[in-house]
Amino acid sequence: MLTFAWPYLFILLPLPLLFKTKQKQQTGHLHLPGVGHGQQANLSSKGKPKRILLWLMWALLITAVARPLWVGEPIELPAKGRDLMVAVDLSGSMQIDDMVLNGQNVDRFTVIQHVVSDFIDRRKGDRIGLILFADHAYLQAPLTLDRKTVAQYLREAQIGLVGKQTAIGEAIALGVKRFDKLDNSNKVLILLTDGSNNAGNIAPLQAAELAKDSGVKVYTIGVGADEMLRRSLFGTQRLIHHQISMKQH
Repeated sequence: MLTFAWPYLFILLPLPLLFKTKQKQQTGHLHLPGVGHGQQANLSSKGKPKRILLWLMWALLITAVARPLWVGEPIELPAKGRDLMVAVDLSGSMQIDDMVLNGQNVDRFTVIQHVVSDFIDRRKGDRIGLILFADHAYLQAPLTLDRKTVAQYLREAQIGLVGKQTAIGEAIALGVKRFDKLDNSNKVLILLTDGSNNAGNIAPLQAAELAKDSGVKVYTIGVGADEMLRRSLFGTQRLIHHQISMKQH
């Protein structure tokens, strides 16, 4: 489809007429002595091809300045990055201050905010989404390339915002649901929690089966003391793809 970058420039097309009209008002009609009206008409008719050529040149000049563009059908570019959903635990136990950050004792959620914000900032080219869960799971940010906004949502989250318990199964199921309409996608769900499932309408193992059927890779990250990690996180190793302690020294 042909279009123009600056179509408003075509208003300049009649500009020569303004100068021609002004010139006629100043000089009036030109009569050649000794030349009849018929001969004068012949002289004026000889100048018509020249005027047509000048008008054509003027029109082409305006057309060129207006920047004609040929717009074809949109081409969908393949996505090069990953699609990452980050599910963060906001249950009451995230207030326990058994973590060390920059030499100071802090609670578990503060460590998550610090580490995950830095992780999000470094995911250039990836689409990031954010899920917050406690009694239930909620989508805080859909998949987006706007990493700064997702990190801001994480920094603004507060413990107890969505309850006090831990609905791990719902968090996984919600993450899987957000990937439903993405066929050609590297689907990854990162789950950060400090406890075992004790709330929600779906069991973690059932949600894990849904993730497997949908081609979603689930990485679980346990937050807290080593002894706590051995006791929690679904009560089974079948669902855990990746588990680390985020305790920092």
